[in-house]
Amino acid sequence: MRGTSPVRSRRRTAAVAFASTALLLPLLAATPAEAARTPAAQAPSGRDTGRLQDAFASAAATYHVPSEILLGVSYLQSRWDEHGGAPSVSGGYGPMHLTDARTALSGVVTHPHGEGAEDPRGDTSRPLGLTAHRTKSSTGTLPARLETLPRAASLTGISADRLRGDAAANVAGGAALLAAAQRAQGRSPSQDPADWFGAVAAFSGAEDSAGAASYAEDVFAVIRDGQRRTTDAGQSVALRADARAKAQPKQLRAMGLRKTDAGRTECPPTVACEWVPAPYEEYGDGDYGNHDLADRPNDQSVDSIVIHDTEETWDKTLDLVQDPTYLAWHYTIRSTDGLIAQHFPTKDVGWHAGNWYVNAKSIGIEHEGFLTAPDAWFSESMYRSSARLVKYLAKKYDIPLDRQHILGHDNVPATTTSGIPAMHTDPGPYWDWSHYFALLGKPVRATALPWSDVVTIAPRYEANKPAYTGCSAEDPAAACPGHGSSELWLRQSPSDDAPLVKDIGLYPKGEDTTTGVNDVGARVSSGQQYVVAERRGSWVALWYNGQKGWLRNSLLKPVALPSQGLVVTPKKGRADVPVYGRAYPEASAYPANITPQALSPFSYKLLAGQRYVAGGKVHGEYFYSPTFDTTDHKVVRGANEYYEIQFGHRVAYVNADDVTVSRVR
Repeated sequence: MRGTSPVRSRRRTAAVAFASTALLLPLLAATPAEAARTPAAQAPSGRDTGRLQDAFASAAATYHVPSEILLGVSYLQSRWDEHGGAPSVSGGYGPMHLTDARTALSGVVTHPHGEGAEDPRGDTSRPLGLTAHRTKSSTGTLPARLETLPRAASLTGISADRLRGDAAANVAGGAALLAAAQRAQGRSPSQDPADWFGAVAAFSGAEDSAGAASYAEDVFAVIRDGQRRTTDAGQSVALRADARAKAQPKQLRAMGLRKTDAGRTECPPTVACEWVPAPYEEYGDGDYGNHDLADRPNDQSVDSIVIHDTEETWDKTLDLVQDPTYLAWHYTIRSTDGLIAQHFPTKDVGWHAGNWYVNAKSIGIEHEGFLTAPDAWFSESMYRSSARLVKYLAKKYDIPLDRQHILGHDNVPATTTSGIPAMHTDPGPYWDWSHYFALLGKPVRATALPWSDVVTIAPRYEANKPAYTGCSAEDPAAACPGHGSSELWLRQSPSDDAPLVKDIGLYPKGEDTTTGVNDVGARVSSGQQYVVAERRGSWVALWYNGQKGWLRNSLLKPVALPSQGLVVTPKKGRADVPVYGRAYPEASAYPANITPQALSPFSYKLLAGQRYVAGGKVHGEYFYSPTFDTTDHKVVRGANEYYEIQFGHRVAYVNADDVTVSRVR
């Protein structure tokens, strides 16, 4: 949602709270006497990240928790990463994601709807006219799921500072919480992983039975499959597959968890999903909100899924989506446990992407998170729930699982040149697209011989740490903390010192592209595909926004993998062809009572000799729906056909009659 547009000035003021107490379950606590009897972890006094595997073994022995359980829970929380002691988007620290949101996010200034004035509806027939706002995170009453670190400090006797910054201590804190949950449920310590299903479910903090069960089942699936990984701190950690880790849902029956209100949800059975409806209501002056009724795919196809981050906490996000004077998207996913809330049917059209053509043919999914929060990271639970939902929706609507159909909001184009600077940039460079597509079952990999003219961007997330700026509200010029990223910069010439390529849409006066975390003018992202324009040694130039952009692509550590792809280029004899932000019908296709939408080309051009990867052909369509009364709503279809292309960081459209198409293998 650094992403969705700013709130209307006349919208009612929504209270800012940190998290919803109604949706959360405190971990079952040991008594003070039990805590006193719990041995403190034997963590080193200083920071020691060199023996993380040993730390799991030591904590397992100390707290009598099977090491498989500790490793499985930690993998689902953080993939065993330490994140340099920095907090997650929900205030979690370290490999066990122990939460201390009061410390992590107190006073954080968020930008819930971006810096610009993007109209989330993106339709000139009914612009929303929203205005930017900022909020300051509140840390009043916090739910127990966001304060597990203080409790771990009480159970272990380890200071909160060490639990936040020392990986071994952090693992010990997680072990203590699991042991306490096991005792609270009346079960004795056991070395059989199956005996810990209920304790793992309690560790999730979910109040509903579906959420707790889904989390525990994910942990047990990790244990059954086994995992091996080198962490962001360079530690090799392994979890051997253990077939004994069988789900025991009967252990949840005595936990008093509420049943989730699934309502009319459209979710796969492998996730926890609840119905939190967004209101379709009419209010003063003929206005209405916060989405449009439709009948997709009967009236128009669903061609893409747009990934957002909320730039708000869970409860604030749910408050906003239930405001009829605001705007809405289809789903929101919670960070700590991957709980999914659906807000209206996928057949209807959300106001979320800032481009009405994309809105009318997409599904919007928000993820609880903060794009510019220092060292922000997203939980494995969130990634897995999101990937399962996207796979389910992609199958339902026959949407290809690639980066031209599974879009970030930062890949959605503006509708006209004037709107380019206002377009939003979530989920941002810290979203791990390679991992996400691996979870989707479509890993980013080479699909052609080394000399292919098409490449797929594929940096190694953990090792790729561009020096972004703009993460600090107090000092916008300061460097963001070093962190893994899915994105790479393109330069004007093959040199690490060369300036970044310019973006005439973002900077029409010729200003330089910046290293700002929200500046996408010279960035490519994992999974995106481009055509090679030139090669020089270890450098490769890509066609990008009408120019060459240079990228270092070492043979030993390639970041651009040879691939196959459908490619477009201007027809012979054309000096250039126009590039559009929407695929609308020709004027003659509109009925007399509907004003035709202008076919407004960008300031960018696709020049003769340049080539771009196409995501496929689409027909020109326009969904006319400017009023609450749906009687006159209509999908206008024309004869125009377009190709969606990966033009820059964002996708764009070119008229099929203007280009020649070929396939690169």
